[in-house]
Amino acid sequence: MTLSFYIHIPYCIKRCGYCDFNTYTPAELGQGEIARSEISSRYMRSVQREISLAAKEFASKQMPQVATIFFGGGTPSLMDPVDIAKTIAEIDETFSLTQDCEITLEANPDTLDERNIAGFVAAGVNRISLGVQSANQKVLATLDRTHKNSNVARALELAVENGVRGRSIDLIYGTPGESLADLEESLDFALSLPIDHISAYALIVESGTRLAREVASGKIASPDDDEMADKYRIIDQRLEIAGFQWYELSNWANSLDARSRHNQIYWNGGNWWGVGPGAHSHLDGRRWWNIKNPITYMNSLDNGSTIIAGEEILSETAKSDERIMLGIRLREGIARNELSEIQEEVVVRYIASEAVDQSAWENGHLRLTLNGRLIADRIVRDLVL
Repeated sequence: MTLSFYIHIPYCIKRCGYCDFNTYTPAELGQGEIARSEISSRYMRSVQREISLAAKEFASKQMPQVATIFFGGGTPSLMDPVDIAKTIAEIDETFSLTQDCEITLEANPDTLDERNIAGFVAAGVNRISLGVQSANQKVLATLDRTHKNSNVARALELAVENGVRGRSIDLIYGTPGESLADLEESLDFALSLPIDHISAYALIVESGTRLAREVASGKIASPDDDEMADKYRIIDQRLEIAGFQWYELSNWANSLDARSRHNQIYWNGGNWWGVGPGAHSHLDGRRWWNIKNPITYMNSLDNGSTIIAGEEILSETAKSDERIMLGIRLREGIARNELSEIQEEVVVRYIASEAVDQSAWENGHLRLTLNGRLIADRIVRDLVL
């Protein structure tokens, strides 16, 4: 048995206008005057304490090896490399890492330099995921991002120099005001970089964000669905020509080895432990999630109180529905024999509209075409409701 760890880092230097993740600036937590190293040290000690607690779950079972670790956020690259190293060592000592354990660190291009990237690599990080979002400065300004393209290029240059074998970037498309030329500029820049993986996500205007307030007030336009579809087609075409193959609706890799093994654990219903405030975990059909506030999370660990905010046991129906919702996003798709007769009738209708690959269906798999990927959510609703 293997287990994966997601380590949530809830800190950012500033809050981006589109983001509704469980992240905070130090000032929002009343920690504005505390040195970054002090925040890192205290927080990561709490993370390490939760990892120790996780081991108790397996006291009467075979202790699993850890196949992937993902430091996400927030901005994990704000943490001190020494604290990242201690956390990886805690997981290794408590559970033991597989020989080829994939260890990913999300990073803001502005926060990587010669010193800390060398420290992250020495700690065991072997994959970097950079939040680039766009190469167009106008689009970045709308998203409240402050980095320059030169910082992105330099960060990846440092990753190469330090032997980081997995190098990924995130893009966001559909930002209000983004033209097709702006998108092409971002793709030109992305494909000039020494990367083996690209994630491209359609912008979602989340309620409660600054961006949502600006859309509601009419200050900026809401993203257009048809334009979003056109942009997805452009992204897919450009990346395919450049040798990147889609393997999940929003993810492309230039080889099988470059695919994110950690994210595939989620999509294939594997087991993972989410560490940190607001993190979700899944273990053999049981799902739970932690309290969201970082201060409350750390204090609860200090005084021995529970950090779990809620949990559920997935029914067989829920497991089946999740398998469809997640599996349909993958290039491999879903085995036809996992579907009921009623669901097969739904698929046949989508074959007629060329949203489902007929050849793959005849060979026993439900696999979406490019047209199908554009309406994947609609297909899922028809299959599981």
